[in-house]
Amino acid sequence: MRVRVATTALGITAALLSLPACSADTTGAEHQSPSSARTGKAADAVQKPASLSSAALESRLLDQSDLGSGYLPEPERAAQHDDVTVIGCPALSELGGNAATGGTLSFLHKAKADFAYGGSSSEISEELYSDSAKKLSDGIARIFDAMTGCPTYQVVAGGTPVDVASQKLPAPHDLGDEQWSQLLTFTTAGRSTVVKQTAVRDGSLLLIVSGSPALVDRHLDKALAKATATS
Repeated sequence: MRVRVATTALGITAALLSLPACSADTTGAEHQSPSSARTGKAADAVQKPASLSSAALESRLLDQSDLGSGYLPEPERAAQHDDVTVIGCPALSELGGNAATGGTLSFLHKAKADFAYGGSSSEISEELYSDSAKKLSDGIARIFDAMTGCPTYQVVAGGTPVDVASQKLPAPHDLGDEQWSQLLTFTTAGRSTVVKQTAVRDGSLLLIVSGSPALVDRHLDKALAKATATS
């Protein structure tokens, strides 16, 4: 499974469609009843440092030495340009546009890294964004709300139909100022791919870790610690 996740609602599906499917892997994910994934302080409640440049964000991404043995960096994947149609979820249809091509979020500064683990189907993707706290909060909340607002729907991209099931997960409320988490299951041709995605906003910085549930759980704290380090 390749989980090069673009974080936009339709981009996740577009990214997965062009890659081999695999059987579901939910190791490390807690299947709990849906609950609000957005918690923490209001976006404007605490004044944090100004936004960071893309170069600064790049230096704060996890690398192979941070992750440990067995992780290999994945090359940049070309953007998807297939027409994408969402069936059964108007909120996702409204996002459209750049989201449908697998592009990243349109925040001021951004950086990303992708890794495969141990030659297996397990992968992890980290994205960092920096902008005003309000823009980060409003933008990511809109996307998570849209993605989890419809428990099941179908996406057709490049002529390939994919059934999607979404589930809100309890967010790690002890991290950052705001948090969101969800579990997405993509099913096509009888095979399922499970992606866990957790986002944490800390001031003017937004961290999103996506991929195999066990790897997201294993590296989230480390990713946030490096992303928010002041020295």
